[in-house]
Amino acid sequence: MAVPKIKFNNGLEIPAFGLGTWKSKPGQVEAAVEAAIDAGYRHIDCAHIYENENEVGDAIAKKIKEGVVRREDLFITSKLWNTDHDTDRVVNACRKTLKHLKLDYLDLYLIHWPMAYKGGDALMPRGPDGKVEYSQVHFTTTWLKMEECVRLGLTKSIGISNFNSVQIDELLKVATIRPVTNQVELHPYLPQVKLQKFCADRGIVLTGYSPLGSPDRPWAKPGDPDLLNDPRVKAIAEKYKKSSAQILLRYQIERGVSTIPKSVTPARIIENFKIFDFSLTKDEVDTLTSFDCNGRLCGLDSASDHPLWGFKIEY
Repeated sequence: MAVPKIKFNNGLEIPAFGLGTWKSKPGQVEAAVEAAIDAGYRHIDCAHIYENENEVGDAIAKKIKEGVVRREDLFITSKLWNTDHDTDRVVNACRKTLKHLKLDYLDLYLIHWPMAYKGGDALMPRGPDGKVEYSQVHFTTTWLKMEECVRLGLTKSIGISNFNSVQIDELLKVATIRPVTNQVELHPYLPQVKLQKFCADRGIVLTGYSPLGSPDRPWAKPGDPDLLNDPRVKAIAEKYKKSSAQILLRYQIERGVSTIPKSVTPARIIENFKIFDFSLTKDEVDTLTSFDCNGRLCGLDSASDHPLWGFKIEY
């Protein structure tokens, strides 16, 4: 099935559907990526903080060697982690990711979060009090080094993740290469309508993570909202003889969002991909959007006291 593509402001395109690899454990993620590529996925979303890029790279290399896919057919994203925002670390961090993924270039490299942590080898550098140690490096300074990654040919496009509207406008004041996308949590409980319009007005598309409500997030508690089992979603699924997951993923496609559901189960990876043989009506899309309850599930609340933590404002 042909996956639609979304055009970036630099003329390049991103597949509107891909495989997320957050929480995909070593020992599982390699097989998951192989299954996804075999099923027709061409967009793989990665990040240094996921600590699994070596295995993702092994899977990609294997499928290229087998002739299942060519490198130029794939769209590979990775992200700069918070400890690498210093200007002398950005390019090296990108090179390290490329080495892990066994690639010569990325299609997209993102600043994972707007706030910086103390540089070093520890992904979560902690002080004597056990709290994460922050850095005062501003994302506008980091962005100029992200632009260098483009000029060096390390990545074709650059973007941001988890940035709010104020931060985006601040970034655009210094950018000579505009961000092509803002990757954010997006699902009917957090549909990001205002942010999507704000970004569209500036030529920035949204990529939506946790489209199924991240049911396997480690901090989930009994009684938390369960999007996949929401009876209103299940009613639409029954109409189309589809799963709730397929409805939630099709919802993103209808809204022009590139979405990246995570799974390590081959059957679910295949099922998630089968969303291009039906469409939702405008009324159904509007109904799903009406579930908005500002239901953010992945806010990195441990960094909420950082001055650049982005969720203090509405969008």
